[in-house]
Amino acid sequence: MARLIFERLLQMLLIMALTSLCLFALFDSDKFRLQIANAELGNFGLATMSEADYQAWLERKGLTVPFFDRYLLWLGDVSRGDLGQSFEKNAEVSTLIGERLANTAVLAAVVFAVMIPLALTLGIAAGMREGSRRDRAISIFCVGTTSFPEIATAIVLTVAFALGLGWLPAKSAMIAGWDWRQVILPAATLVLYDFGYVARMTRASMIEVMTTPFIRTAILKGLPYRRVILKHALRNAMIAPFTVIVLQLNWLLSGVVVVEVFFDYAGFGKLLLDAALFGDIYVIQAATLVAVVVAVASQIISDIGYILLNPRIRFG
Repeated sequence: MARLIFERLLQMLLIMALTSLCLFALFDSDKFRLQIANAELGNFGLATMSEADYQAWLERKGLTVPFFDRYLLWLGDVSRGDLGQSFEKNAEVSTLIGERLANTAVLAAVVFAVMIPLALTLGIAAGMREGSRRDRAISIFCVGTTSFPEIATAIVLTVAFALGLGWLPAKSAMIAGWDWRQVILPAATLVLYDFGYVARMTRASMIEVMTTPFIRTAILKGLPYRRVILKHALRNAMIAPFTVIVLQLNWLLSGVVVVEVFFDYAGFGKLLLDAALFGDIYVIQAATLVAVVVAVASQIISDIGYILLNPRIRFG
């Protein structure tokens, strides 16, 4: 286990190094330099800066030194937590990303707390009796909710519970402090969209396990059905759903842009979209690095989960 974690951490450092190099090279062109220079100097168009002003800015920023020397200096700043200044928000990027990650973490925690028990329960219940009325009803419900796009689900929930009944706020900007009601509609949208997929994966895995010889043998031996399910079937059936659940970490970090933008939720995905539209280069760089860390960390969690669920699995 320790060796596995050590190898995955080394992989994460290597991926981070390659990603950071690609990002730095991508934003090192004159086009992006001019954009940064105009943003810092308060100009409103590339034509407003003279060549002399631009060259003076390059000299002041140390952008006339060789590429790899500048890359190492930038990497050193990043390792110390100095991610630069956001042009759009006029705030430190590290502070900005920390705040937005915290908001997204709250949303993700609520989604996971509701989605995982619901999806696993329905998936297991359907997989235990393949082809039964219960199985068909659960399958239809799961396929129906997953078929609705996130934006459609968000609109229906907003019209029903915010504009119609007035129970919940239509927007979730989270500017005036914490309010648990602001998380309900975004979380409900994500749960309704995603739980059906996890439930279907759980159902398929459960059906496969229930047809294996060792489960049939346990039933024929007269072991209580409840004990067969809880002690033998569930552990083997959870391997595939566990992978899907862990992958939702990446999706909930930056793949929920539609939901965060619709509800004006101040999360990581909305920050990344705003930075891309505004050309906030330092925010894009930092957010991409954070996304890479989460992606690799989720893979480490997935590998550890494989071993815990099935000790026969080993990684070289």
